[in-house]
Amino acid sequence: MKRFIEEASRTQVSLLPECLDDFVAEENPIRVVEAFVEQLDLATLEFDGVVPAVTGRPSYHPAVLLKIYIHGYINRIQSSRRIRQRLLKLFGIIKAIIIGRFLIRRASCQR
Repeated sequence: MKRFIEEASRTQVSLLPECLDDFVAEENPIRVVEAFVEQLDLATLEFDGVVPAVTGRPSYHPAVLLKIYIHGYINRIQSSRRIRQRLLKLFGIIKAIIIGRFLIRRASCQR
């Protein structure tokens, strides 16, 4: 049993032809955050949860949570509820774009 909830790879092509990484602009600061957090050794920085617990529900990896926290800080969002709302909105937009493109392609192929 895996001990962390796995995040989807941004570079993996999904069932639909798009890749999530294609929706993030090259100059977006989240790319810097991603590179920065991936270079950190969270165990030596004494982050809790880097070594997963043996029992219980799998948790989110601390690196994922740190990326979300830094994203909120960059966008001047301090409330965890507002960070959650922002993330849900962003994922909803991305999902709508992917589904919309899929439906447009499918309709054009059926003609």
